[in-house]
Amino acid sequence: MFCIHRATLLTPDQQIDDGVLLLEGGRILAVGDARSIAVPAAADCFDAGGLIVAPGFIDLQINGAFGDDFTQHPASIWSVAAGLPRWGVTSFLPTIITSPLEQVAQAQAVLAGGPPAHWRGSLPLGLHCEGPFLNPQKKGAHNPTHLRLPTLDAVAGWTAQNQVKLVTLAPELPGALPVVEALAANGVVVSAGHSMATYREANAGFAAGIRYGTHLFNAMPPLDHREPGLPGALLHTPQLTAGIIPDGIHVHPAVVALAWAAKGARRLNVVTDAMAALGMAPGRYPIADQEVVVTARPDGVHEARLASGTLAGSVLTMDEALRRLIQYTGCSLGEALATLTATPADLLGIGQERGRLQAGAWADLVLLTPALEVVGTFVAGLPCFQSQPD
Repeated sequence: MFCIHRATLLTPDQQIDDGVLLLEGGRILAVGDARSIAVPAAADCFDAGGLIVAPGFIDLQINGAFGDDFTQHPASIWSVAAGLPRWGVTSFLPTIITSPLEQVAQAQAVLAGGPPAHWRGSLPLGLHCEGPFLNPQKKGAHNPTHLRLPTLDAVAGWTAQNQVKLVTLAPELPGALPVVEALAANGVVVSAGHSMATYREANAGFAAGIRYGTHLFNAMPPLDHREPGLPGALLHTPQLTAGIIPDGIHVHPAVVALAWAAKGARRLNVVTDAMAALGMAPGRYPIADQEVVVTARPDGVHEARLASGTLAGSVLTMDEALRRLIQYTGCSLGEALATLTATPADLLGIGQERGRLQAGAWADLVLLTPALEVVGTFVAGLPCFQSQPD
């Protein structure tokens, strides 16, 4: 048995001061304060005095890191996953963007085959297929050569049991609504994105089974007071969750704050949309079969763009996303944590297993300094990253 004590626990539903966590068999055995939890004498204890312990971060949209791109090289999923705990990520959805359907099949096989021997790292929960059923007018950094209309045949093997957990498509495309219904029936979370959907078309997609919006405001029509479009539909519909990239580039901080006011912690989900340059110096990196130029701005923020100037993912880390969300919105740390822990877990239907510090859940944990720097990450109770605070 392993014990973490003297911590500030953010579950994130509540804050527990002088907190104690008991871990056993990769799961959380007990959560509480020092007065309510009796620590067995034989337990191996870690003193987390001065640190915050929170659920591990869950990133629903990440394209690669450390020079590797998941769409181009699906086999890199496990090696990238081994490095993600340095930013507090304990589970994630490797994202396969618009490409030949064979790339999705390869990624399914990589996940089905399991990790290499003696591997340790952030757990891939399944795939996020972002495309190829996207509107060419909002293709973003997706190669238009591979875009196609949605058909039931194309998604016949896309089920939650077969490693596909999230699919982004444009609901206004011909044939989209039957595909939404089929995917939802197979346990897949369907998302609206890279879309020119009107408010009415978006709501038709919601009625068919769409439950999420991919990177709110990006690759969709602007919010208009007479035609709210897809962003207006996502903001106005209480049961819809929306992803957002709070890097200060994709969405203005003031608009992040407006989205927060509309959706709150339980319906806004922080994602990075990070690409192969994550963890690397500025330079040239792939996204699928296209080249991205990553440059450093004067303020130190890295931008990832195609030669055309189109944004091509980000170089945002999850811990930085957490800090920026608090900066942009003024929300509490517990509220901000929910957007990248409990909220994505609930969306995927795994809220009893991940995303919260509660008895019976997997011991996926991140240890943070008061400045919200990651100093330790546990996945299923095993240490996967450790550093000394500055």
